[in-house]
Amino acid sequence: MAHPRLVKPETQGLVHLTVLHSERLSPHWMRVTLGGGEIDRFRAMGYDQWFRLFLPLGGDEGLERLPAKANKMFGYLKYLRIPDGVRPVMRNYTVRAFRPATVTTGAEIDVDFVLHGSAADGTAGPASRWAESCQAGESVVVIDEGLTFNPDRGTDRVVLVSDETGLPAIAGICASLPSHATGRAIVEVPSAEDALDFPRPAGVDLRWIVREHGVKPGTPALQALREATISDATTHAYIVGEQALATEGRRHLVGERGVSKDFVSFCGYWRVGAASPAPKSQRVSAEAHS
Repeated sequence: MAHPRLVKPETQGLVHLTVLHSERLSPHWMRVTLGGGEIDRFRAMGYDQWFRLFLPLGGDEGLERLPAKANKMFGYLKYLRIPDGVRPVMRNYTVRAFRPATVTTGAEIDVDFVLHGSAADGTAGPASRWAESCQAGESVVVIDEGLTFNPDRGTDRVVLVSDETGLPAIAGICASLPSHATGRAIVEVPSAEDALDFPRPAGVDLRWIVREHGVKPGTPALQALREATISDATTHAYIVGEQALATEGRRHLVGERGVSKDFVSFCGYWRVGAASPAPKSQRVSAEAHS
């Protein structure tokens, strides 16, 4: 039975949030915790719930000028009309963890950022630079986008594969799986210190792969997938990260392993050699410090 590839959220309105605190987790990971503001409007879905995150690199004025459906075609065109230097930077991120409100604290969302380059020497991209330098009290805006991992495709047997950019998603999926789930998770990271362990069902085996310097990201994880034993063709496979890892991994499972395409969830988060676009003023600022 075919199931939709994406699971849409309950609502997709703008949700204004505040930075509560941040924490350096490893050489390439920074965790930023969001809350306050309109957090009560956010509906946690578990698994690999992702969202559009708008960062106030041009100041709060840009956040206030965001159109209501900035993630849709006409809203996005209005977003692009916000002047350069004021327009917020938009990136896609995954809910690493959601903690509901208690009698003493409000709800919180943890967002883990992969750090590329350094904010100190100007080599970091705008999102990495913001994650390294943001302060408690700063404002952001999110738009919920739902799930890429559709639980209706199966949660009993899974194969989860990613490079470092998919680690938060795989951790979120494992936290949402039933305790009897079985399978394997293959996660590729740039250093041993970046292998941040996470809770998972006892039957889900986790293999960390540390990528050697100079090796194309995603290549080691793809090779590990090709070598992995997959016991059941109805296993729900989930492959995310560098574009070639996602597309080649899906091609391997469907074409060589006989896994139905209806049981493969995949998404290319990024592509080697293709940087995310940044407003001209922010590129100039970064270049001035390089």
